[in-house]
Amino acid sequence: MKSAAWRQPRVVLWAAVSVMALGFLVALEIAARRYGVQGPVTSQAREVIFAPRSGTVLYAGMTLVLVVLSWRQRFIAVGAAIGIDLVFWLVRRAVGAEMMFGNGALWVTLACAVIAVTRRTGQDRVLLLKGVGLALLLVAGRKTGYTWLLITSKTRPMVLDQYVATADHALGNPSWVVGRIVEATGPVGFRVLEFVYIQLAVMAVVVALYQLRNVAVDRRFPGHHLVRTFLVIGLLGPGIYMLFPVVGPIFAYGGDGGHWAVANLWPDTPSQVGTPHPMLFDGITPRNCMPSLHTAWATAIFIHSRRGPRALRYAGVFWLIATLGATLGFGYHYGADIVAGVVFTFTIETALRTLDRGWDRSGIQLVVYGTAVFAALLASYRYLSLEMAAYPWVFGPLLILAMTSVVYGYVRTTKRWERNDASVHVPEPRGEREPELV
Repeated sequence: MKSAAWRQPRVVLWAAVSVMALGFLVALEIAARRYGVQGPVTSQAREVIFAPRSGTVLYAGMTLVLVVLSWRQRFIAVGAAIGIDLVFWLVRRAVGAEMMFGNGALWVTLACAVIAVTRRTGQDRVLLLKGVGLALLLVAGRKTGYTWLLITSKTRPMVLDQYVATADHALGNPSWVVGRIVEATGPVGFRVLEFVYIQLAVMAVVVALYQLRNVAVDRRFPGHHLVRTFLVIGLLGPGIYMLFPVVGPIFAYGGDGGHWAVANLWPDTPSQVGTPHPMLFDGITPRNCMPSLHTAWATAIFIHSRRGPRALRYAGVFWLIATLGATLGFGYHYGADIVAGVVFTFTIETALRTLDRGWDRSGIQLVVYGTAVFAALLASYRYLSLEMAAYPWVFGPLLILAMTSVVYGYVRTTKRWERNDASVHVPEPRGEREPELV
């Protein structure tokens, strides 16, 4: 019976994914060592004792474990995490070490994994291990992202910013426009956008907790939720960085680029239209612009907040708008990055929802279409940038239309799925009048 269970397609799929993920982490670890830095595995292992890089991420990961616990167990877990962090804080202060919180959250997460293996059985064990797995994947995804950014800066010396900046003339140079608006708002506007930009993961956890609020009662995770989309975006996005390396306007056209920049133009003077070419840049700045993953993640938060209460929906809208303002207004991204990021997210979201439902024709068609649009955007930025700048009133609306068509296709397809699901009537099980003792 056990051998038959292991041959089931879903079990084989998850086993294959696990092996691939392990191999991917090992490969990144080796690559990072070649450049003299810690890889994701070593970095995570060190945070059991040493100061974490981001305590917020570790506590966000722990909350994904808490959703499978009872309220009493949650209070114990949170209390234990805070207590452990207090001990670490006192010791670090006494010896003059680097101060940071988060070790307690990691200890509790690992303790839950040990408890699941040694003290739980059956569905309870599987449920707790799923919560721990999601938590560790969220943290590992962050560590993997740091390593990817290092690899992009070391292996992609030439960047394509001139192509994207030229193509951005078709959209009216939105980074330059929003950059001047942010400057005009003064320190208050800057601080608000900075908080939203940095704390994007906090809003993601809020939405995820709402979606996973019934896990402890239902004893199962929903088929699709925000954490899955976040992880897939973080996994696939850096691969695009390697194919289309771009550093961003504040580096390529601003003061932060130093002598590597084309000129110190951002955000006051839009770049001139000329024949673009790849440009050499430093070996430190990440090539992490195309597509904008901050936009992708904020778009995912917006999508998943639509089913929440009114306050959550409003927060999702605010976080999306503010994130767009920060990514453009801080000079981290071009408008073309934003368009690509939105298409990227809706394509991934469609693929994950289709995978959850079972691959039907409409889902497959939309995934293929979204992928084709995304590839066409990248190709047009690279090979048609001069034409886009020369005819902005043609190519600008075409870019927006291409993005809107993917969004419209997603809304139309998902609404049809929801109508079909609602039309399937599942009769309620009839309870026994006098149930027998078992």
